[in-house]
Amino acid sequence: MSQWSQVQQLEIKFLEQVDQFYDDNFPMEIRHLLAQWIESQDWEAAANNEAMAMILLQNLIIQVDEQLDRVSQEKNLLLIHNLKRVRKLLQGKYHGNPMHIAVIISNCLREERRILAAASMPVQGPLEKSLQNSVVSERQRNVEHKVSAIKNSAQMTDQDVKYLEDLQEEFDFRYKTIQSLEQNDKNSALIKQEMLALQAMLNTLDYKRKEVLSKIGRVIHEIDMLMSNMLTEELLDWKRRQQIACIGGPLHGGLDQLQNCFTLLAESLFQVRRQLEKLDELLTRLTYDGDPIPVQRPQLLEKVNFLLYNLFRNSFVVERQPCMPTHPQRPMVLKTLIQFTVKLRLLIKLPELNYQIRVKATIDNNRRFVLCGTHVKAMNMDESANGSLSVEFRHLQPKEMKTSAGSKGNEGPHMVTEELHSISFETQVCLYGLTINLETSSLPVVMISNVSQLPNAWASIIWYNLSTNDPQNLSFFNNPPAATLSQLLEVLSWQFSSYVGRGLNSEQLNMLAEKLMGQQVSYNDYQLSWAKFCKEHLPGKSFTFWVWLEAILDLIKKHILPLWIDGYVMGFVSKEKERILLKDKTPGTFLLRFSESNLGGITFTWVDQLENGDVTFHSVEPYNKGRLSALPFADILRDYKVIMADNVPENPLKYLYPDIPKDKAFGKHYSCQPNEVSKPSDGGGKGYVPSVFIPVSKILNDSTEPHSPSDLLPMSPSVYAVLREHLSPTAIETAVSCKLSHS
Repeated sequence: MSQWSQVQQLEIKFLEQVDQFYDDNFPMEIRHLLAQWIESQDWEAAANNEAMAMILLQNLIIQVDEQLDRVSQEKNLLLIHNLKRVRKLLQGKYHGNPMHIAVIISNCLREERRILAAASMPVQGPLEKSLQNSVVSERQRNVEHKVSAIKNSAQMTDQDVKYLEDLQEEFDFRYKTIQSLEQNDKNSALIKQEMLALQAMLNTLDYKRKEVLSKIGRVIHEIDMLMSNMLTEELLDWKRRQQIACIGGPLHGGLDQLQNCFTLLAESLFQVRRQLEKLDELLTRLTYDGDPIPVQRPQLLEKVNFLLYNLFRNSFVVERQPCMPTHPQRPMVLKTLIQFTVKLRLLIKLPELNYQIRVKATIDNNRRFVLCGTHVKAMNMDESANGSLSVEFRHLQPKEMKTSAGSKGNEGPHMVTEELHSISFETQVCLYGLTINLETSSLPVVMISNVSQLPNAWASIIWYNLSTNDPQNLSFFNNPPAATLSQLLEVLSWQFSSYVGRGLNSEQLNMLAEKLMGQQVSYNDYQLSWAKFCKEHLPGKSFTFWVWLEAILDLIKKHILPLWIDGYVMGFVSKEKERILLKDKTPGTFLLRFSESNLGGITFTWVDQLENGDVTFHSVEPYNKGRLSALPFADILRDYKVIMADNVPENPLKYLYPDIPKDKAFGKHYSCQPNEVSKPSDGGGKGYVPSVFIPVSKILNDSTEPHSPSDLLPMSPSVYAVLREHLSPTAIETAVSCKLSHS
């Protein structure tokens, strides 16, 4: 079943989450129509390879054209219209930056996998539950409603100022008319009546001036209250969601909504500022005793400028945290002399600022590192697919400076992976007479000089962003706080859902909890130290818990990914639990689990029954990445043979736990079917006959454990095919056993 088909079967609450990340950047109808094709492409690799991304973009457009031809024949007008719109979008927005669409699709597929993993969990994790708080959603709606109301109030005040201007012009005209009359004419009764009318008009002017100033004051107060409370909370929540997303959590949305709010508030404040300027202009033409403008206007203008300064400062954010293109799922870990990308956005989107703001990137203030590459760029609205005012640095690379003694400080394999640094950005906005200096920083990053340091550096990033919402605590690891075990386990599940496409279920998480704590625990409120997670070796082992887990992630990614995504690898189960699960099952039932004693190893255990009725268990020595590079794991399971005491090889693996026939579970992952092996005439390269490797173990009478799976018997495809044509299976296995006895 395709991933998209699984998504469509989710409950409505999960479908609503899916709906949130499909928009005009990547319309859902394309995801639906091209589901299988999209899932068969390597978008993650294309996100870091411009040539590959361009090819995939061109192929995507070809796929859309084919769909367009099909629906044109069906005369589906609505779908024809939507597909033409999508085709125009793909050609227009992404032609100059094809990697952007690859990033978008890769993220969408990753988020689908995370939601599918979350849906399979019986209970939502504490972190994810907090991110989807109904109170937060209600506040978002309130913010948008209040911003809209403020914008309307500012526009209504514009009309009041215009009425005031018209009223003053009429007063000015009538007053000047009277002033131009001769003295004798001024004493007439008609003129005296006109003077009384002018006095009434002046009283109305005074009332209207006070009313306009009062309305302006209320708009300013509403903006102040909104910025101080709900908008600030919204921005902090978005930054926290970004932290969680960086360590594998749900993709964070809401930045476009925040941009809309910031932009509308900025437009309202500039509108109020123009209204105050108009009042100043009216003041120069007419003033009087008790005039409220000279008293109130300076204070209001000062408050407007103050709010604009704060609004601009808060609007300068890091939209996408620093990340090496070679490791897109390990952001904030930067390797010296390797390029990384980072994207910034100004949430106040005004056309006047396009290409007018130049951003400078720097690193730390301790002069240990410098940034090489283009570190000054202008923000613009053309590079982003959504037209935001942003800038993306794509060619920055950190370099460690030499010490005064001429050697580099910590560069090399011993660079401290708990040392945090910060990428800082500064710029200046000049608009309508205001000059505002803006600064922002990335989340803390870890510098490495060797890829071997990546696992521990990533552990530091996980622990920091799990434990604190402080964006700039660079001394965090001087005294790292403990983490709640339930939250840590949730984040560990995210590592699997984001990196290898399937998260962990409650049983798998329980096993990890036991491994961390050394016993069965109720881990809801348990606190785990940083040292226990990443510094101290596991009991009786030469490696830490995190190194063990990271090696498993690497094993899954490179060697057993399809099997893991299908859910056929139980993986995290102790030997004791394994035997409890298998003891009552049909002989030949097996399960797959990760080795607890070997880094990056996977083994299988099957249950068997002795002649006296006793149950016995057999576990093969773990397969590591070296062996799995030579032979796919699914083929190992298909071809695995055991030589019993009577020297007759047989495959003991019949049913995947609990009762799935082996070929039904793994058949689609076999590299070739046995009856598809080449004939002798096919030959091999350079005159050699191709060989096929069959994994074989031998169980001795005094042992319940097979020998190493490294005992791989080579048998050429041609020999195997001939044997199948002329001999029975029993005869073939007898021939194999004979070869064993002479090897």
